[in-house]
Amino acid sequence: MHHTIQQLLEDDLKRVEAEFKRNLDSDVRLISQIGEHLLLSGGKRFRPMILILSAKLCGYEGDRYVPLASIIEFIHTASLLHDDVVDDAELRRGNASANALWGSEASVLVGDFLFSKSFSLMVRDGDIRILRIISDAATQLAEGEMQELIKTSDLSLAEDGYISIITRKTAALISAASRIGAILGGVSPEEETSMGDFGLNLGIAFQLVDDTLDYISDEKEFGKTIGIDLKDGKVTLPLIHTLRKCTPGERRKLESVFFSDTIEHQDFVLVVEMIDKYGAIGYAIDRARNFVQQAKDCLVSFDPCDAKTAILALADYVVERRS
Repeated sequence: MHHTIQQLLEDDLKRVEAEFKRNLDSDVRLISQIGEHLLLSGGKRFRPMILILSAKLCGYEGDRYVPLASIIEFIHTASLLHDDVVDDAELRRGNASANALWGSEASVLVGDFLFSKSFSLMVRDGDIRILRIISDAATQLAEGEMQELIKTSDLSLAEDGYISIITRKTAALISAASRIGAILGGVSPEEETSMGDFGLNLGIAFQLVDDTLDYISDEKEFGKTIGIDLKDGKVTLPLIHTLRKCTPGERRKLESVFFSDTIEHQDFVLVVEMIDKYGAIGYAIDRARNFVQQAKDCLVSFDPCDAKTAILALADYVVERRS
């Protein structure tokens, strides 16, 4: 992570971490245990960083962003808990997933707790505009997850359909984070829209990169099992691009891997080789770069400052990251 970002946000992120711990407090011990396992297991805190930097960029000098950043991360974490149950994932951020340790039932229920807690914290903040933005984003997130489930193993999924899924599933919450920063800063409606668009484009780029890492990353760095998207029947851009370019014979090979009951290591290697052959990783990363540029263009009207330098560096980091 860029040192400018770390320097600027170090104290703020410590306060957000403390807020997490405080809000996880429950007399039902298992809730605190599972919540702490997830929230304190070294996530990137990308969404809180976006919210804090957006607020600073928009001239906000108070501290309301601390609980609001915590709320955004709570919603994100709740969705990860549910996601891992749906995917039957064994790893999350390089550690055993909550469902691997405590079972699916407990994971789903703690996800419910985090969602519920988020909304009670939002009501405590008391800003109806922020409540509307976060609740809309949470609704879109659920719709995106559902769209993705419906399209599982659907090799006819086109690029625009895939972009629609990740816009809801990932970008909507990141857009909410940047928009909240704008509301805290009290900027004009046009600037608030620009901040929301910044987060939306950056969120799409973030998920595009995430989906390429599933095919190229090192498992220890990435923090989840490589090839899990293929195993789970998730059709992402590297695969969509390869299917668009490959021969009918190669398509049949891909289909046989995709629809087999178990995917062996050699099957994964075959898919990766075909993805490489058609330059699908490069294509997906180029699309991500394009969305990052669109995001950065949204900030042209904002005056130069430390927060702007940091948020632009964070945007660049999205396509440079390897985990």
